[in-house]
Amino acid sequence: MKVPKETVAAVVGEASMKMSDPNYSAVLVGGFVQTQQPTAQYISTYEQDVGGAEQVVNIIFHAALIATCFQRAENRTVPSMSYEDLDRVSEGDVVAKLEQKQPALHEYITSNVEDPQVRKILCLVTLGMDLVS
Repeated sequence: MKVPKETVAAVVGEASMKMSDPNYSAVLVGGFVQTQQPTAQYISTYEQDVGGAEQVVNIIFHAALIATCFQRAENRTVPSMSYEDLDRVSEGDVVAKLEQKQPALHEYITSNVEDPQVRKILCLVTLGMDLVS
């Protein structure tokens, strides 16, 4: 199921309002790390490539928002992704594949993430969510 553009806009809008709470992003990131351990570990392997731990946390924050979009659209939490799930979606141009499979989420990523390596990681993780959802 494609996540509607309206769902993405609603989730991002709510997140923008909640960002004034200093605990919001920590809770969102922490919840994602707990429920998606293999994915969080996968993202962490890119620490040196993306500029350090702070950028890894930023990637996980975006991934958690995207998971919230899937959750809202499908009315259930995203099942935990395995390394095999991430491997399965890693073939080819993941950015182009995501644009076809989940255009609204692709637009969110390309509008909010400048670094091409970070975009690629987020697109791969989003394709993994699409696979298991």
